[in-house]
Amino acid sequence: MTMQQDPATTRFTPGQEILHRHFTGDRLVYVRAVRVVAHDDLGLRLWIPRNTPMSATMTADGRGLRDMPFAEWVTVERELTPMRWTGPDIFMYTPPDAAHSVMFFWYPRDKFFGWYVNLEEPGVLWQDEHAAGVDITDQDLDMWVNRDLSWSWKDEHELEERLNFPDHYWVDDADAVRAEGLRVAELIEKGAFPFDGTWCDFRPDPSWSLSQSLPPGWDRPRARG
Repeated sequence: MTMQQDPATTRFTPGQEILHRHFTGDRLVYVRAVRVVAHDDLGLRLWIPRNTPMSATMTADGRGLRDMPFAEWVTVERELTPMRWTGPDIFMYTPPDAAHSVMFFWYPRDKFFGWYVNLEEPGVLWQDEHAAGVDITDQDLDMWVNRDLSWSWKDEHELEERLNFPDHYWVDDADAVRAEGLRVAELIEKGAFPFDGTWCDFRPDPSWSLSQSLPPGWDRPRARG
């Protein structure tokens, strides 16, 4: 198997189905099959419609990370569970080398209603003869941006709670995470790209179909830069 992991040379093709995977350490905790809108020097753009096939880490009784205190989460048995995305359609933009991505939300499907800034470790892009994708670690603290460019932090309480468990938590520099968010906030408050109306009217290629399940290769080891 030949693996390509150089973000400077890896390029995905418009319409290509790839895997967007979240890890904590080397453990795969979340994965979705997504569609490439474009990939160039501007960055990676992805389309994630409602009902996209995915797997998320759950307990045997169907609870997720947000359904219990973190102190309990780190002690219970859990496994990746197949399901489908039940949220709104998402256009995701990841700038090159950035420690965040920006998700554009529509609800209903023809009405743009805001941006979600996901703070994360810079993704590692990979592809081989059989599959392709991007691997990240979500850093929990996020931002919600309204259409009028007012914004707020999200999930601050989760970050603070989990920092009390350094042996189990995947965020080791909360100050750096917040600093990245503040850099994005400067763009938001100026109405600068990508918060300037770009892509707010995006609609997907009608020929793109939903897969019935995650494609082969979804559970391969994490790619590291």
